[in-house]
Amino acid sequence: MSYFTMVLGVIALLVLATSLIYTFRVGRLVSVRKSNLDTQINEKIQDHPYMRNPVFFAYVIAGLVSLAYIFYLAYSISW
Repeated sequence: MSYFTMVLGVIALLVLATSLIYTFRVGRLVSVRKSNLDTQINEKIQDHPYMRNPVFFAYVIAGLVSLAYIFYLAYSISW
């Protein structure tokens, strides 16, 4: 059972990393396409575009929770 849990944890981290990279690529593509058509963005958001995006906060929080759960299982389950 513990080996299965470790494999699921690794798969979850791979999915998380892949979706984060995909989100960055789509974000760049959309920003390039809409750069001429979009309205002016607030200066604070222009200075820190990634810090003000809730999707990236969700990725960071999900990654930290996943790592915490994996470490918890790794140290609490006897091999």
